[in-house]
Amino acid sequence: MDAELDRVVYCTARISAKTNPSGHKDQDTYLRALIASGAVDDVEYGTYVSRVKMAPVATKDRKGRPVLVGPQWPLVVQDGLRQPVQSGTFLVSYLHTEEKGSDVNVATRMLIDVLRAEVDAVVMVSNDSDLKLPVTEAKALVPVGLINPGKGYPAMPGVPDEGVGHHWWHSLAQEEYRAHQLPASVGSSLRPEGW
Repeated sequence: MDAELDRVVYCTARISAKTNPSGHKDQDTYLRALIASGAVDDVEYGTYVSRVKMAPVATKDRKGRPVLVGPQWPLVVQDGLRQPVQSGTFLVSYLHTEEKGSDVNVATRMLIDVLRAEVDAVVMVSNDSDLKLPVTEAKALVPVGLINPGKGYPAMPGVPDEGVGHHWWHSLAQEEYRAHQLPASVGSSLRPEGW
């Protein structure tokens, strides 16, 4: 049985036109196509925040765990007397960009709709563990379907009959992504090259 969707909200961080012009243009095309097709009712924006961070230089061991890099080839350090420094940790500064606000927007929209009894169920596409508490609270009032956009471990596991019950989980496979690509055109929006 096909269910009618009450409201579809798409939450995303807005890609900067200044730092990523092609990504901004592609995202804008995708969002315009979603709206033109009627696939979403609202788009909520978070932001990307860029900062310079410091961290020790590390490599991975055989199990993928971090191992700090010390003075060894190819990073050899000499003291003022040109003698090799035998111990120490190398620090690197790097650009760190993170999405801010999208998870809060998702949680807020979901809880407002659930608490106002404006929806009979929730389907969320996310595997963000920051959403675990709001999802748990929603499950007490309505059935919740969680779609993991990747194949990793589900960040919000549970059981189908907790709260009001009828909850479900699904992980998207590559075949599902390929079968549901943006059409060549939607309204005046054309699918970006390479999609």
